[in-house]
Amino acid sequence: MLERAHQIKDQLVRWRREIHQHPELGFHETHTAALVAQVMDHLGYRVRTGVGRTGVVGERGEGKPIVAIRADMDALPLQEANDVPYASQVPGVMHACGHDAHAAIALGVATLLAQETFPGTIRFLFQPAEEVSDDEGLSGAPRMVQDGAMAGVNAVLALHVFAGAPVGEISVDSGPASAGVDTFWVTVTGQGVHGAYPHKGVDPIHIAAHVILALNGIISRRVDPFDAAVISLGSIHGGRVSNVIPESVELAGTIRYELPEVQKQLHAEIERALGVARALGGDYEFKMEYGGPPMINDAGVVDVIRQVATDLLGSANVKPKEKGMGAEDFGALSERAPGAMFRLGCQIGDEERKGHSPTFDLDERCLPIGAAVLAESALRLLRTPRS
Repeated sequence: MLERAHQIKDQLVRWRREIHQHPELGFHETHTAALVAQVMDHLGYRVRTGVGRTGVVGERGEGKPIVAIRADMDALPLQEANDVPYASQVPGVMHACGHDAHAAIALGVATLLAQETFPGTIRFLFQPAEEVSDDEGLSGAPRMVQDGAMAGVNAVLALHVFAGAPVGEISVDSGPASAGVDTFWVTVTGQGVHGAYPHKGVDPIHIAAHVILALNGIISRRVDPFDAAVISLGSIHGGRVSNVIPESVELAGTIRYELPEVQKQLHAEIERALGVARALGGDYEFKMEYGGPPMINDAGVVDVIRQVATDLLGSANVKPKEKGMGAEDFGALSERAPGAMFRLGCQIGDEERKGHSPTFDLDERCLPIGAAVLAESALRLLRTPRS
């Protein structure tokens, strides 16, 4: 399988560069979706477009088991700084997280599996909007679920390129693989007044300072230290003039968690901390937007990926995944069927091009490796279905 994947490397690179040059933000992936649909149709897959708004589903085979392979397609609102022939041609938009590679690799897997005979069904999920949510707070994965993309699926696979590891290395572990994420907004209200007479008003900046301290104390004083949890404030805005105390201060932040009971606790503790505002004579408005659930890698699926990677790359190149509280909406798929995502090393030489930065790029030699591991893992899951 690895040899066959290397034989189509040039095509993988062409697909990746075509997508990279024409990046599209979440729920606007029309060019990418059209390319994907055209290739999948040419390969003989049954193709459905407009899934989850701008996603594409491609199927081959019949009946059970059904193994799904997911690849996200959206880009980020960044201006690319790389001086390369395939740089983004869209001002202010670039593939800074490797989703161009994910889509190209999935097309490569589809190419490899189109030459195979297997029991059951292989289903490709080319997903929009992993990076963003729509006006109802839903990203691409739950939108695809709503449109039936996970119906009947017995196992779901994905990968993510990782600039912190060399080409030829993958990392994967069972259990929590990324955090659940929710977003919250708070408006602390007071009574505006001239800065020379603060005693005649209610200062929301002073109150917000105490609210921030209370929020920052939740993790260290209210949550079990053995439970993974994060509360981070990323935005604070209040006032416009140096000598005027404003009417309100706006805060925005994110929470991360691995366990549902910790999510529930964080919501309650944030509400408790906001009570400081009323205790100090002000008030508050609070909005919590539920995001994606944690991504839990299934032990059985991970065992298959590990064995495949060991067979193809050697045991020395199969590493445990380091822990972190980053978020990935693949969890909306893996909570509906046993699933796992692995990291694919893509580092360029000794230089780590950080994801979500204007200089992100990857060593394209990783593309056939990712395609081979995904294709062989899917085949083994199809041919040896779990009970």
